Amino acid sequence: MKDKVIIITGASSGIGKALAIHLGSLGAKLVITARRKDALDIVQKELESKNVEVLSVIADAALEEDNQKIIKETIEKFKKIDILINNAGVSMRALFEDTDLEVIKKIMDINFYGTVYATKYALPYILESKGSIVGVSSINGYRGTPARTGYTASKFAMNGFLESLRTEVMTRGVHILVACPGFTESNIRKTALDQNGNPQGESPREETKMMTSQEVAIHITKAIQKRKRDLILTRQGKLVVFLNKWFPKIVDKIVYNFMKKEPNSPLK
Repeated sequence: MKDKVIIITGASSGIGKALAIHLGSLGAKLVITARRKDALDIVQKELESKNVEVLSVIADAALEEDNQKIIKETIEKFKKIDILINNAGVSMRALFEDTDLEVIKKIMDINFYGTVYATKYALPYILESKGSIVGVSSINGYRGTPARTGYTASKFAMNGFLESLRTEVMTRGVHILVACPGFTESNIRKTALDQNGNPQGESPREETKMMTSQEVAIHITKAIQKRKRDLILTRQGKLVVFLNKWFPKIVDKIVYNFMKKEPNSPLK
């Protein structure tokens, strides 16, 4: 990773921040992006204190013009792009029947279109460097869960988009990784949107019992280095993907009952 130019979207917290710190420790040159300047500034200062060369770009993943800006400023500073990590994302927690359709649209704009926009504008440079494109997806990209219809749809869309693109560029030296963490200790559940589009505030799960963002970052980094096609994390996540492939009807019941046990679950 030394001297590789790596763009990480959604780098102000969680997996994105952990990736920035880990990749920076390996000698990468980083471009970190997020919407919140205060949080991104903290990550930038931490990286600079460790002598990591870093460019910070305030950007909204949902906006096409912001993604153009990210790529433009990266090329102006570093002259190349080796790796794009599409990590920016938002979740939700509400029954579809109760959910404002604007919530679904917002999630698709950030999770799916954010990946499409960033990849579109970075692709010419990654073709040139024969580099990597990474989508930080989810087990929800393989298996839908109740009360997460918009989030699940966005991750299925991301997985399909990257699989299709991988096949387009497979003879041109570009590596595409779809990374699917299971439950990970991060702030994604705290910022998950309710039926009206407001952050739910408190996580319904015990975050300390999950895989840490730092562990996820290490796994993703190794998968990039090995140019792996797919990465599915946690034993629970791997089991769900396997069972859903062969016994989907049974998994319907298992997933329903599992999600129903969450505190304040909208499932009856």
